[in-house]
Amino acid sequence: MGLELEPLFQAWSYFRRRKFRQCSDLCSQLLERPPSEQEPDSEYTVFQAAWSLKTRALTEMVYVDEIDMDQEGIAEVMLDENAIAQVARPGTSLKLPGSSQGGGPSPAVRPVTQSGRPITGFVRPGTQSGRPSTMEQAIKTPRTALTARPITSASGRYVRLGTASMLTNPDGPFINLSRLNLAKYSQKPKLAKALFEYIFHHENDVKNALDLAALATEHAQFKDWWWKVQIGKCYYRLGLYREAEKQFKSALKQQDMVDTILYLAKVYLRLDQPVTALNLFKQGLDRFPGEVTLICGIARIYEEMNNISSAAEYYKDVLKQDNTHVEAIACIGSNHFYSDQPEIALRFYRRLLQMGVYNCQLFNNLGLCCFYAQQYDMTLSSFERALFLAENEEETADVWYNLGHVAVARALLQTASSLAPHMYEPHFNFAILSEKVGDLQRSYTAAQKSEEAFPGHVDTQQLIKQLKQHFAML
Repeated sequence: MGLELEPLFQAWSYFRRRKFRQCSDLCSQLLERPPSEQEPDSEYTVFQAAWSLKTRALTEMVYVDEIDMDQEGIAEVMLDENAIAQVARPGTSLKLPGSSQGGGPSPAVRPVTQSGRPITGFVRPGTQSGRPSTMEQAIKTPRTALTARPITSASGRYVRLGTASMLTNPDGPFINLSRLNLAKYSQKPKLAKALFEYIFHHENDVKNALDLAALATEHAQFKDWWWKVQIGKCYYRLGLYREAEKQFKSALKQQDMVDTILYLAKVYLRLDQPVTALNLFKQGLDRFPGEVTLICGIARIYEEMNNISSAAEYYKDVLKQDNTHVEAIACIGSNHFYSDQPEIALRFYRRLLQMGVYNCQLFNNLGLCCFYAQQYDMTLSSFERALFLAENEEETADVWYNLGHVAVARALLQTASSLAPHMYEPHFNFAILSEKVGDLQRSYTAAQKSEEAFPGHVDTQQLIKQLKQHFAML
């Protein structure tokens, strides 16, 4: 006969095993119990523990890591009040396209975003699309590489998180924030921290979270670095980047933490100060030698600044510390591929396959590497597996687009353009092939579609000009 666990211990066991729904339900049952008359102190302690555990469980159900850089959408771009200079010096801004630095491959060889930066080998927010400079361009920006949905601002993501949090409590909110005495909870550090994370992540109420953090740090006599980090996170969410910078710097003086360095670097990147972020990361490496997240942060910035060779060197340093780091392996493999070394790139992508990465993008890259390495027996099988694993029309179009290069077939490129009409690449390549075989009318139609998808594409404009001149001579 099995032993029956005490309910609070059972709820804690559910939480440790990440069964947050069961943990929340069991804590709700404990909170509904009437207080015991024989042991009031004990029951009050159990009540506090169950209340705190339920807030943590509900927070974990909707928790999103805040460290990675957010995708900038229409709200962040058009309402940016932190711009200092309209024309930044070369190599000091992420918002303007720059030339290749450090002897890296030319952007003409490596696919680039609409802002002119080369596409990275690993999907991250903000790396697959250019920063729109006008409202019209921001609305027409088609997609990110993370999803098939249109780009939305970070604020829109928080709204969706708040909507999702309501689904976790069908009977209404667990805590009525309007009736909450924040000053009372701020004097109880253990309860206050759990309550803050619940308000910040689950309820998405940045104002009340900021008020609680301010009261709590005042009660701690401004000596608790954790609360200063939370205030900085609130300021960042509200768009007050300079105030967030002050809080993160103050927290670093009290307690040197890697996460705080990453938050502060995130502020500098949002302020478009990549050089300051680089110096911060390098200072952090002096205090935390070999820290993978800091080295990877430096590599990401160099990659976005179009300094591909320096980025590759830092990604190699990442692999020296963690030889299973997927992002570093993918980016180094991509760099070798665009440096005309498909055989070496194939070794890195095969390593990812051995590690258990199994998706459409990997087999798509394997197919391209096999083709350019003249391993034709594996090329088509890799593309077939990529088509089988494609989860949406975007991925399917990418695979058909690459097959169009391999087979040099207009029909495949036409299939890609019909699946993803907002991508300029299939339209442009179909126009080029049609022009080569003498089908000028279809070439002109496809070139017009390419121009609609990417108005600033120079090669498309030159092709349209040539076709117009040819039609004028007829």
